[in-house]
Amino acid sequence: MPSPVSADRPAAQPPGRGSVEALITQARRLKGDVDAVRRDARSDDSDPEERWQRALYDLALHQLNDLDAHLAQLRDGLEPMRTEPTGSTALSEPAAYAEVPLARPERAAPASGSLLSRVGSAEWDLLTDEASWSGELYQILGLDPAAPALTLDELPALVLDEDRRTLTSMVTDCLVDAKPIDGEFRVVRPDGSVRTVHMMGEPVLGADGGTVSMWAVLRDVSELRRHRRTVHESRDSLRYHRKQAQQTEHRLAVELQEAVLPPWRGSLRLPRRGPQTLDLAAHYLPPAAVPPIGGDWYDALELSDGATLLTVGDLTGQGVTVASGMAMLLGAARGMAMAGTEPGQLLSMLNQLLDAAVQPALCSTVCCQYRPETRTLVWAQAGHPAPLLYRNGTGRVLSAPDGILLGATSGAVYGQAEVTLEPGDLLLLHTDGLVPAHDRSTAGDRLLDLAPRFGEARTAQDCVRTVVEEFGGAERVDDACVLVAKVTA
Repeated sequence: MPSPVSADRPAAQPPGRGSVEALITQARRLKGDVDAVRRDARSDDSDPEERWQRALYDLALHQLNDLDAHLAQLRDGLEPMRTEPTGSTALSEPAAYAEVPLARPERAAPASGSLLSRVGSAEWDLLTDEASWSGELYQILGLDPAAPALTLDELPALVLDEDRRTLTSMVTDCLVDAKPIDGEFRVVRPDGSVRTVHMMGEPVLGADGGTVSMWAVLRDVSELRRHRRTVHESRDSLRYHRKQAQQTEHRLAVELQEAVLPPWRGSLRLPRRGPQTLDLAAHYLPPAAVPPIGGDWYDALELSDGATLLTVGDLTGQGVTVASGMAMLLGAARGMAMAGTEPGQLLSMLNQLLDAAVQPALCSTVCCQYRPETRTLVWAQAGHPAPLLYRNGTGRVLSAPDGILLGATSGAVYGQAEVTLEPGDLLLLHTDGLVPAHDRSTAGDRLLDLAPRFGEARTAQDCVRTVVEEFGGAERVDDACVLVAKVTA
């Protein structure tokens, strides 16, 4: 759009009509497609996400309408800029405005709010202090076209007080340092309405390299800014509602988790009667950040035949859905164990339960039953880390029976293993998240290295504290559970 002598470079020539017609056709086809999608979209003012989507559609259509009108002006050609009616003449080179979008005076007046009523142009001659404005600029500023065009000194009188410095700075940089103008300011029209104007322009240099005039294209972008504000406000509203929903979901998941996990804190002894009991302690380790609650659990339950059920597990997913799924699995495991179901068969039935669930999920778990009269531990696992057994200051990983993740396939069969415990033995069950992902290949070794410290511990609770001290640091990215059972003498 620059004058042929502005910025020391020639003005670009307008493209041919055929290429512009093709662009117009593409713009109108795209506009029609966007409008069709917008009409088909649901419209619910109570839904923040739908308000945000509708605002984006409106903004896109507004900009496509502008593009369509811009291209039409480029296709139809331009008229020389009119001079102000005070007798001053236009600049001698009308070709300087070959790319300034002006409307032909013989056309019908554009519809209110159309592009043609929102783009104007001007040039200020610094040598004669004369101003030349297009008719559209008068419309933008709400001024009488018969009135003289305002000089650069008079123009700030129309601008809001807080924006005058912006305009003055742009004009000064252009005239003194030959910097292009590209900025916005707000004007107050005579009727009191406020419009946002985007101004672009450059200095026109004389033969001696000095600035002789300044040209500019001014566009009323009030509607565009209004649409963008609507998009921003609806986006902020959507983010707020999503944050509120996430906080609500997190609170519900925490409450559900707390309701499901055993209420005991510190040490617990099961079974409550008899000389051969287990000293139990467990802990839930949250991640360092605060994402939705995961599906890790631990459980210890005295069964009707005097045995003790020990389980830990991890259901895939996060939030209320996984917390409710965890509650379902844990409740089913408790019920089947109370009915005398062996660990291997219990896991097979839990696999069927997950397979029949509407929401697909995977779960890893280990299920143990301790029989105090014989100090026998019967256990089964489903794709889960095997229990660790510590005895006489050393530890080892128990050999795991066959078992794949719950929910991975229908009809899965789970094996069982047995081990006889001795007084003073310590059993540690944990979920995958206890050890950071980059250390899981050596997770067993790191846990087994705690054997000397466990040997010095007096209670299961002391052992849990040791695990938390070792693995509960700020670098945690996943939640986890740990359960320790110590065979009393």
